[in-house]
Amino acid sequence: METYGKILLIAMPIFLGLVLLEKWYGWAVKKHPFRTMDTLSSMSSGYTNIIKDVLGISISILTYGWMVEHLAIYKIESSVWAYVVAFIALDFSGYWVHRLSHEINFFWNKHAIHHSSEEFDLACALRQSISSFVNLFTIFLLPAALLGVDPQVIAVVAPLHLFAQFWYHTVYIGKMGILEHIIVTPSHHRVHHALNPEYLDKNHSQIFIIWDKLFGTFQEELPDVPPVYGITRPAHTWNPIKINFQHLWLLIQDAYRTQSWRDKLRIWWMPTGWRPADVMEKYPVAKIEDPYHFQKYAPPASKKLLVWTWFQFLFTFALINYFFLHIAQIGSPLIFVYGGFIFLSVFAYTELMDRNPYAWIWEGVKNAIGLWLIYQTEWFGMSTSLPWATFVLAGYFLTSTLIVWMFSKLQIEKETDTHYQEESVLSH
Repeated sequence: METYGKILLIAMPIFLGLVLLEKWYGWAVKKHPFRTMDTLSSMSSGYTNIIKDVLGISISILTYGWMVEHLAIYKIESSVWAYVVAFIALDFSGYWVHRLSHEINFFWNKHAIHHSSEEFDLACALRQSISSFVNLFTIFLLPAALLGVDPQVIAVVAPLHLFAQFWYHTVYIGKMGILEHIIVTPSHHRVHHALNPEYLDKNHSQIFIIWDKLFGTFQEELPDVPPVYGITRPAHTWNPIKINFQHLWLLIQDAYRTQSWRDKLRIWWMPTGWRPADVMEKYPVAKIEDPYHFQKYAPPASKKLLVWTWFQFLFTFALINYFFLHIAQIGSPLIFVYGGFIFLSVFAYTELMDRNPYAWIWEGVKNAIGLWLIYQTEWFGMSTSLPWATFVLAGYFLTSTLIVWMFSKLQIEKETDTHYQEESVLSH
């Protein structure tokens, strides 16, 4: 937990810097629009994912350590070869976990967040799940367990394997010659993120593209079929916490509403997107049928709202850095309180990004809890090393409540009322 937090203290600024560098390049050189809210939503999803991972809020039904202890038929010593085998085993496992997440209704919920951006950029690589609380897929590490690869080796290689999947989320790198036959490239992964029928559910490999070619899921990027990004049932929100559970909520509703007991049971394990016939007819869900003609999610945002959202995002970044720096001193159970506060912060400011007129309520709740935490914990011991910082935090919580209330009441509600009045006039 503490070690991973220290790794993220280094990795987070690097990822943030690379995301902004790519966006600057696209805007200044390629003249592509900078969709600020989409980028901030993606990076905010990264916040929630790293907090969940650092806190270890998930369990494995079958642990890798148990598999090594009971199933190993050979013992690879901790050498270079052990790390090579571990990397290949993680990549094999990653392919199957990824593929099943695309092919089975229940498992799609934990992966939909990653595909929910309607852009393909380094930021969308950070859209990672918080909705998986039980790990059912350790079994795919069986090859490494049979060879007796030490669990500590897997623990070291796993974050490296994950970070190595960041770079290929970009439209600014074309095909890469001979590497196209060996590793996953941006071209391969553009296909994977596309919702075009020709590309849907292809290229599940994570580092080595051989798995797709071996198991029949490979698709080359076609010169006459430009990839269109997103999911066929658009999220229509910038709130990553909502996106993480949208598909699960639809499955729960469908299982409750269908009259067929058979469908109530099988809906979870059917192919992704399957719905009972009676529910689909009575409760249709918007779906993109033509990938070349649909409107991307883009609620209007004033310059003031953009500036304020950036401030909220960066302030949260600072709070997360303090958390990772002092996670050992904060200790349990307060680390879970701190993590919960970060989740609430992300929820609150992304509700404002969505122009929810009730965003001020979420912001008010968050800030009231923040003030209470200052009173109870002196912000998790911050006053010991930075006695002035708690006053800054208290000032932020009070000011933020007022600012978000002003956005909600004086801008969003006013514009919403005007919109409804215009629609009423047009309808008459």
